[in-house]
Amino acid sequence: MTLRLYAARKGWDLREVVVELDIGRAYAEDCAHCEDPRAMVEQITRRITLQGALDAAQKARLAEIAAKCPVHKTLTAGLRVKDEVG
Repeated sequence: MTLRLYAARKGWDLREVVVELDIGRAYAEDCAHCEDPRAMVEQITRRITLQGALDAAQKARLAEIAAKCPVHKTLTAGLRVKDEVG
């Protein structure tokens, strides 16, 4: 939604945005202690596909904007989940 709003404001030909997420585990650092389960962290890999008549500079700017959206900021800053069950 953030990308669509930004592109519309700029008058860019952004026709569709497809976001794919893969959730997995990756090593937090170069693997000095690979056998330790705590050496792994949860990782989300995000693939953004932009469709429309966009040049390389426009795509680069949209990638910057994607990193500034509220959801991305929340996920990269860390997230605390509070469960309430009724």
